[in-house]
Amino acid sequence: MKLDSPIFQDADAARIHLEAQRWPHGPNCPHCGNANPDRITKMEGKAHRPGLYNCMECREQFTVTVGTVFERSKIALNKWLLATFLMASSKKGMSAHQLHRMLGVTYKTAWFMAHRIREAMAEDVKSAGPLGGEGKTVEADETYIGRVDRDYLSPQRKGQPRLKRKMKPKRTVIGLVERGGKARMVHVQHATKAVVRDILVRNADRNSTLYTDQSKLYTVTGEEYASHKTTNHSAGEYVRYEDGVSIHSNTIENVFSVFKRGMVGVYQHCGEAHLHRYLSEFDFRYNRRTALGVTDTERHDQLLAMIEGKRLTYRRINEGGIA
Repeated sequence: MKLDSPIFQDADAARIHLEAQRWPHGPNCPHCGNANPDRITKMEGKAHRPGLYNCMECREQFTVTVGTVFERSKIALNKWLLATFLMASSKKGMSAHQLHRMLGVTYKTAWFMAHRIREAMAEDVKSAGPLGGEGKTVEADETYIGRVDRDYLSPQRKGQPRLKRKMKPKRTVIGLVERGGKARMVHVQHATKAVVRDILVRNADRNSTLYTDQSKLYTVTGEEYASHKTTNHSAGEYVRYEDGVSIHSNTIENVFSVFKRGMVGVYQHCGEAHLHRYLSEFDFRYNRRTALGVTDTERHDQLLAMIEGKRLTYRRINEGGIA
């Protein structure tokens, strides 16, 4: 799909495309769930805005954006679709400043649009299911980025003076990846054995083979998995072979590499309360990468299928918490 596509230039073409994505079998009422075409009427009078429908079951009116992250937006729908395409197809992300220049909207508007799109990118872990499984391999590791936005004392430093500003600890991210499959990254305040175990057992099938480095965070939890193999990074060992199988955690390191290049080179700064949204963004693109046979157009259409049932307001953004 090219940037001069009609759906990126014309609001009506964008609306028709979005209707085809959300309603492949005809319009559905987001208020009551009615999908009977005989009980839904398209309002085509001159006084009605394009794409307006009336449900004769609940007597409510709706458009294709109701119940989505695009709801109640005054921004032209073609600009929304262009923004979603740019963010879905840019491997290391698209900054709000770049969006504001390309879309012709204010920086504040572009920033809010980007956060709404990241909200749509967030996947429901319960419906997506765990990573790995019998005969599959899951790699796990932790990484650190930026500086925490508030003073935080780890359990190991209780009773000691708080760190000086220049010595503030970094933000902690736990990452899992299924070889040849999907990845998940989670922001936590502090990586402890209990926290790491909770993330592992919730996100990785225990019938999987687990590969990590020699961090003690995984030693006990690793015993709960079908097999747990490690590499000794402190001794310069990053990969070894056993019975023709390569043991390493380089795949999750690659996931972290793309994430960090995007955060440092594109976004440059991210408030800690918003870090989980950026993790969702990078997870979304990695899980639909070209290596899995997903094109930019398919990735964009999959993102449009995820906008339903999600709302994000300025108030909710400002109230973002730290996991």
